Amino acid sequence: MPSAKPRYSKEEFARLGDEIYDRDVRPHVAEGDVGKFVAIDIETGDYEIDVSELVASDRLLARNQDAQIWLTQVGSRYVRRFGPQRRRATV
Repeated sequence: MPSAKPRYSKEEFARLGDEIYDRDVRPHVAEGDVGKFVAIDIETGDYEIDVSELVASDRLLARNQDAQIWLTQVGSRYVRRFGPQRRRATV
C-alpha cells in the first residue's frame, strides 16, 4: 500500500483537522466515546471512530488510500502526552 505524502503544512493540517472535528464529529460523539480515537481525512471530512487508533486509521484508509489523516482522541486535547503526568487524587 502506498503511503500518503503530506500535502499541507503542519499548521494547516492541524487547523483543518480541528475544524472538521469541531464542526462535524463532536456533535455526534457520546459520553461512551470518551477515550476513543477519531481518524479524520482532512480533505473529504470522512472519519472513523474506534478504541484503537490503528483500526480507525485502517478503516479510513480502506475507503480512501490517499487519505490525509488527522488523529485526535475524544475528550482530550492530545492523542499522546510525553513527560511527567500529574495524577489526580481519587476519593
